[in-house]
Amino acid sequence: MPAGLVDVVVIGYDDAAHIADAVRSALAQGPAVARVVAVDDASTDGTGAVLDRLAARHPRLRVIHRRVNSGGCGTPRNEGLRAAGSPYVMFLDSDDVLPPGAVDALLGAALRHGVPVAAGLCVRRELPGRVDTHWQPGLYRTAALHPSPEHHPALLHDTLCVNKLYARSFLTEHAVHFPEGPYPYEDFVFSARLLAAGPAVATVPDTVYVWHVRRRAARPSISLDRDRIANWHARVRAHRRGVEIYRAAGRERLALAARVKFLDHDLRIYVRELPRRDARYREAWWRAARTCLAGYGEAELAAARAPARWIARVVLAAPAPRDLDRLAQLAARPARLLPPYAVASGRPVWADDLPAAVLDGLTTAPARHLPVTVDATLRLRRRADLALRVHDLYGRLAAARPHTVSLELRPRDGSPALFLHSPLTPDGTGWTARIRFALGPLARRGTHSWDVRVGLHDAQGDVLRTAVRAVGPSRRPCALLPNARHVLLIVRPRTTAAGTLSLRTLTGPQALWTTLTTRLHRSG
Repeated sequence: MPAGLVDVVVIGYDDAAHIADAVRSALAQGPAVARVVAVDDASTDGTGAVLDRLAARHPRLRVIHRRVNSGGCGTPRNEGLRAAGSPYVMFLDSDDVLPPGAVDALLGAALRHGVPVAAGLCVRRELPGRVDTHWQPGLYRTAALHPSPEHHPALLHDTLCVNKLYARSFLTEHAVHFPEGPYPYEDFVFSARLLAAGPAVATVPDTVYVWHVRRRAARPSISLDRDRIANWHARVRAHRRGVEIYRAAGRERLALAARVKFLDHDLRIYVRELPRRDARYREAWWRAARTCLAGYGEAELAAARAPARWIARVVLAAPAPRDLDRLAQLAARPARLLPPYAVASGRPVWADDLPAAVLDGLTTAPARHLPVTVDATLRLRRRADLALRVHDLYGRLAAARPHTVSLELRPRDGSPALFLHSPLTPDGTGWTARIRFALGPLARRGTHSWDVRVGLHDAQGDVLRTAVRAVGPSRRPCALLPNARHVLLIVRPRTTAAGTLSLRTLTGPQALWTTLTTRLHRSG
């Protein structure tokens, strides 16, 4: 790559423990990075001193000390952007890192296609367990060139500002900047201003950003701080501002895409978490959601995916919170529609007393796309014993005649999955299966987080793939001596916020350390 074309703006507030790693990851990108501009937003914990010590050793690092804290991320990013002097700029938060080669991958795409914006894959890494999830992976499976956002409205689903490289002249010419001050979800507004300007966008399949998620942090990030109703209000405000920006620019197609994205993504996130909230939060959330959704026309609802538009119709039809566990399952990914399966005027509906909440598309969607529920009860001893119960859905699954279930254990690092198969046995309104398997093969993969998925094979040769819902009692984690390579293996069943079953395997020294610390904690 040509040298000295990119500035990286790093922002931080009271993050002395992590900001050095962020800055070093930017400096380590190589000669393509002309300068790292670190903006300390009036920290009180020594963050500024950490940056000053780094700057004394690294001449490419410039530190800006703000005297008054801005209360948000937008103001320090804008200040760093104004201080940047290179043709291209990237943004980096103080508790995240750029992986090796990130700048070269994005800069190469921008120069190769002559575009003002290049974007790549972001990995969302939960710490300390290092559980990785790809952010909007469908956008970054292959390299692509999009002449404008209208050519690929799915770009609106990636509202992150940090996994992209920007031509600074484009941002200046079109007045693309962040909202100032304490403005949560400021990247929603920045992304809307960017895409409303109509840039050509190049995407790359490379991982260009590692987003660290620390759930035990003393000050949770905005994306995790959703237990306060103010967070929902802030998200709705940022969403509405983005729609206004698209409409003011005459981008009606993008405005529609943004409103549909709100249903498909934002609404489902908060609905998944409603069962864990208290009654006061639920009432306030329901009122605010109904007010927001009341502005949607039927055409906009119909443009959203089936689970999202069904959820929206339930919220609009019900004056008060109801069926929250069932709604949370429908909001999961993949979606699960639990019984009862009501019918009104010959059409599937959410409930007998909510005939307006129509579940359209259920009678015509291909069987492989149905939101089927598969319940799983897992018991762990020396072997795993997994009991599955598959629910039929308005007779649609029965019509497809499923006969076999395949169990897929998928490591989240992307390495090959483990597969097992079992016949399905009809059982009243559904099917059952039982799969037993040795835990030793899991040890050969080392320490991993595993998604538990199933595939339902039908008589037409189609396969419906979905996650399983954890139900029933589960035994405590199983520890064993699998082989000479790994002295100890621990298998931990886990249940996600949406009720999905997953596994965590710990091997070798990490498993031994976990066992010792757990026993010490119990004895204490």
